[in-house]
Amino acid sequence: MKIDHDFTAPSDSQTPFVHPERPAARFRPLKALHHFRELIKDKEDTEQVFHIFECLPRPSFRKDAKAFVESDAGKALLANEPALQHILDDHDRLRQMPEGSLAHAYCDFMEKEGLSAAGLIAEYDQFSPRKYNDLIEWYGFRQRDTHDLLHILTGYGRDALGEQCVLAFTYGQNPALGNLFIAYAGGLNMKMQVKSKAPVFKAIRQAQKMGKACPRISEESIIDLLAQPLDELRERLHIKTPHFYHQAHEQYRAEDVDPYAMLVQPA
Repeated sequence: MKIDHDFTAPSDSQTPFVHPERPAARFRPLKALHHFRELIKDKEDTEQVFHIFECLPRPSFRKDAKAFVESDAGKALLANEPALQHILDDHDRLRQMPEGSLAHAYCDFMEKEGLSAAGLIAEYDQFSPRKYNDLIEWYGFRQRDTHDLLHILTGYGRDALGEQCVLAFTYGQNPALGNLFIAYAGGLNMKMQVKSKAPVFKAIRQAQKMGKACPRISEESIIDLLAQPLDELRERLHIKTPHFYHQAHEQYRAEDVDPYAMLVQPA
């Protein structure tokens, strides 16, 4: 299905890979720890996540981004999917895709949770209003905008452990240290909050391994992925049932703990 766009993204030969005014990434672990402490006070405070990513950048990000945007696949996606917001938020068009597809599961999830791609972008814009309109920005935004798709593909929910697992999966795909830090520090915080036999770290580690085995979702055609049957897509992408995540939920409930409560507080 063709998706029409009423917006554009950098796509001509004059667009720089890195804007000359873009600051160099800086590694600041202590500042990342401060922002993590703010995040555990309110897991919905997404801005803290962006701060952590900024403080713990992916060492190979620019090299990997350059290799992709200069590839034939990257050039094709830049032309056909210049931005993802209007694709992901056009639920009327997504509902025209086949029943049982990723598109329908994505719409169900986003509507149930009251989420939108535009909402995530708005939160990011509050954190970083400056736009550089370079190719590295386009590459990075695809990783940002596919976060909620990963929840659907992996089967991890929006509970505390589910979010840690999605970040661990993301680290397996795109090894930014911020993903790994939040995933394991979040798991440690959960273990400190509630004494439980739930296999928290096994679930996080399993997610990390699945992310590494899966092709990079942000480098796939999102329109093509959305149209495919979800079960077949998971098999093709080597995404298996997250057994340890489900075992953790079962253990929490056996201990009268609500896994969907804030930071897994006792029910």
